[in-house]
Amino acid sequence: MAKRGFTPGSLQRERRKQRLLRTSMYVFLVVSSLPIIVGYIWLFVGAFTGNLVYGFVPEEFTLKNWSFLWKPPSAAWPNIWRTFANTVFLAAGVTVIMVVVSTSAAYVVSRMYFPGRSMILASTLILHAFPAITLLIALYYILRALGLLDSLWGVILVRAGLMVPFGIWVMKGFFDDIPWDIEMSALIDGATRFQTFWKVMLPLVKPGIAAIAVFAFMAGWAEYIFLVTFVRDPNSWTLSSYINAIIGNYRFTNYGLLAAVSLFYMFPVLLFFLLTQKLLMKVTVGGIKGGR
Repeated sequence: MAKRGFTPGSLQRERRKQRLLRTSMYVFLVVSSLPIIVGYIWLFVGAFTGNLVYGFVPEEFTLKNWSFLWKPPSAAWPNIWRTFANTVFLAAGVTVIMVVVSTSAAYVVSRMYFPGRSMILASTLILHAFPAITLLIALYYILRALGLLDSLWGVILVRAGLMVPFGIWVMKGFFDDIPWDIEMSALIDGATRFQTFWKVMLPLVKPGIAAIAVFAFMAGWAEYIFLVTFVRDPNSWTLSSYINAIIGNYRFTNYGLLAAVSLFYMFPVLLFFLLTQKLLMKVTVGGIKGGR
């Protein structure tokens, strides 16, 4: 016998309603994703073709767009592999500085109490809220005073500095989840503060370190606005600067070359994301938790 209020007809109508809702959701996701999917298909096709009929249909497949891998488009352009090395250096530098500073600062504000602690936490949150583009003029004068214009080190320090507040808040959440008993046991056994931090606490927050390292690396790899503003020397270009020059240096943009370089730029970070996506899932909306 069906439960009161639920007849076979009403259950069937409810199932139809659920199926319609689910189908509508999938249709919406497919339609909204279609422009992005088409854009990536165009990028891939354009990288391996000489001409696109009607802007989309390939006329013939060729590898001439990839000649930048063994020779630059002109004598004034830097070698692509040097540019690739600069991009890796920038991303790695941002990652190392952001992880070291964020982890150390987060441990202090999470486990130690001192005057001004709440103010420091509030100020880091406020600093993270400022759009980076509003700081361009001030950062330009600071880097010029430090002699770091036209240097990747200047961009590394700026990008890492702007990401540190985010890293502190993420890592503070991980440190807050560790019971005080674990830290107190190490201190009672005679470990110093640094030994407790290095040998006891850091191994317990490895998921958090991995998560902020992934975010920092991807942000460094994708850096653009500070590079085109602060770095003019072609020998210090990264791949984003290289792509910007392709667009700006051609009166009629070579779309085949642009598509090939863009694909070359995307592939390493796409591979990196696929290998580390599980670490990104450790960061949840509404709180930060470490996985086991």
